[in-house]
Amino acid sequence: MPSIAHIVNLFQPSESSDLKLAQEVTIASMIRARKNATNPESIQLLSAQTAGDLGVIPTEFKATKNLTRHAAEIGGFDGQLALPILRDIIDRAYSETDAEYLIFSNVDIAVQPHFYDSVSQFIEAGHDAFIINRRRIPATYNSVEQLDEMLNTSGKTHPGFDCFVFHRSLYPKFNLADVCIGVPFIGITLAQNLFCFAKNPKVFTDEKLTFHIGMELFKGRAPKPYYNYNKGQFWKAMSSIDIELDSRKWPNGKWWFPFRLAYWGIHPSLPIRLALKLEPRRWFNQPKNRG
Repeated sequence: MPSIAHIVNLFQPSESSDLKLAQEVTIASMIRARKNATNPESIQLLSAQTAGDLGVIPTEFKATKNLTRHAAEIGGFDGQLALPILRDIIDRAYSETDAEYLIFSNVDIAVQPHFYDSVSQFIEAGHDAFIINRRRIPATYNSVEQLDEMLNTSGKTHPGFDCFVFHRSLYPKFNLADVCIGVPFIGITLAQNLFCFAKNPKVFTDEKLTFHIGMELFKGRAPKPYYNYNKGQFWKAMSSIDIELDSRKWPNGKWWFPFRLAYWGIHPSLPIRLALKLEPRRWFNQPKNRG
């Protein structure tokens, strides 16, 4: 079983926040999945947190070096949300472990008991990077004590990207700019780096390995300053790597031209503007680096 380090951004949510239950469920599910793994010693559960959030870190998790900056500070705008920077989080998993594979997932994404064994199987099948799409289950649960029921609820598929697994050797190549977590453009930024640099990337759309409490397809729109900030950071990251991007590595990237563009046009995590930018090189030029 390959060594795996799984990092999430744990924090102290307010009592009224829907993330309070979500985070409790995520923590409990990750602890259970590690215990259920064939080789638990090969799996590290990590937290990236601020100094003020250390009190919420369970003993089963290793608290990495405290986070010290956030998007509003970097972007120079007024904001109530101290949203961490994605690369600050993954940097800690990379620098504070020697795990062969790193996992980043959102704090509201819980995992099934066989999650880590399934991840290992995907790795052994030859995938050096992959994304696992979540299932949506009803928002009728109100306690982490209902975890068994949640795990047994089939739920429905979701198209968004929120759980990422990749070989550590890929990470130094990534350009994530200063995209922050918690608002749009986080998933597509990390996903495009996986598609760009992995030799055999894969998106698993219906494996029933992760779940999110709530049936919504999309959250409400993020506060405009954060949305605009992340949008700018996304395109900054893409301007650095797009010479090496090849949309043939995208999901359904080998479909016939009209069908793949139609699919990407309605997919929330595959930006059509970027697809159209990459399309001409499929016809006239080869990407500089295809993996």
